[in-house]
Amino acid sequence: MELLIYRKEYDRSDAMDSFFDSYYSLGMKFLASDLLDQGLAPAQISAAIIKAMKVTRSSGLEIRQHFKPVFSYRNNELIRDCKLSKMGYGLVILNADIDLSIVGKLQVSMMNRFLA
Repeated sequence: MELLIYRKEYDRSDAMDSFFDSYYSLGMKFLASDLLDQGLAPAQISAAIIKAMKVTRSSGLEIRQHFKPVFSYRNNELIRDCKLSKMGYGLVILNADIDLSIVGKLQVSMMNRFLA
């Protein structure tokens, strides 16, 4: 048996980063690939994720709390995917193609709550 990863010394900050990444991942209950079932195409999802990550960064939020690249198995295929927090999922939908009903419904719902 070969040892794949070995370091003589471990940086404590690496350990803390790993801990926080695992902790944040527990709150990520959504997958970007779930949006395929809502009518979004893979290219639309990717573009919306990029925009949502820019919004997250420009708002001063920490990206790793809301987005985590992963691989998923869907329809007998291994695909690149992204785990999302509730905030991340909402931002992806808000930044998706506005011609999709899920996007319009979320935007109208948010405005109704904001204006109430």
